Amino acid sequence: MIWNYRELFYRGILVTISLTMIGYASGLLLGLLLGLGKLSKRKWIYYPCKYYVDFFRGTPLLVQILLIHLAVIPTVFGHSLGFFVSGAVALTLNCSAYNAEIIRAGINSIDKGQMEAARSIGMPHGLAMRQIVLPQAFRRMVPPLGNEWIALLKDSSLVTVIAATDILYAAKVVAGAYARFWEPYIFAAILYLILTWVLTKIITYVENRLNTSYVPKKRKSIFAFGRMFSR
Repeated sequence: MIWNYRELFYRGILVTISLTMIGYASGLLLGLLLGLGKLSKRKWIYYPCKYYVDFFRGTPLLVQILLIHLAVIPTVFGHSLGFFVSGAVALTLNCSAYNAEIIRAGINSIDKGQMEAARSIGMPHGLAMRQIVLPQAFRRMVPPLGNEWIALLKDSSLVTVIAATDILYAAKVVAGAYARFWEPYIFAAILYLILTWVLTKIITYVENRLNTSYVPKKRKSIFAFGRMFSR
């Protein structure tokens, strides 16, 4: 059964990966702006960012997908732009709200003395944020940002409700064609598990690279070899 629909599953994998990558990359950039906005002392910046985050974190992603696909985009453009655009927009908006809270919490976790020290030597606030605070905060953000990336991959299966040809859609087609449910849905679960495992490995690698105490084995041997000649 699976082999007969292999092309549909292959296309589903590409759609799932594409939606996840676009949604997360866009959501990370928008989340950064929202996170900084929630740290602003200007009310006209703070409150719109706060209400945005509260709305998209407090409502189901499934409702957001349907609202954007069936109401927002047709109203703005006069017609639907297809499942991919609607799905990417919905995942971006939802992901940015969660990333905004992660970024806000990461920045707040840095000692305020870091910013005060940078300002005391004449650095503008924006420059100090980019070069002093954010690099330190990013190390602490990696684990929760990675968890959000994995969660977004699994949540992307919800775009099936707007006829997106993702992995879950392929499984539904096979299940309908053969009236059997174990094989297609277990295979879909295995595909999501593999993709999640790959993302976990990428996140672990990034964490190790950012960890100051992490030194690859090859580098250790090179350093040890150099110390032999320095004695």
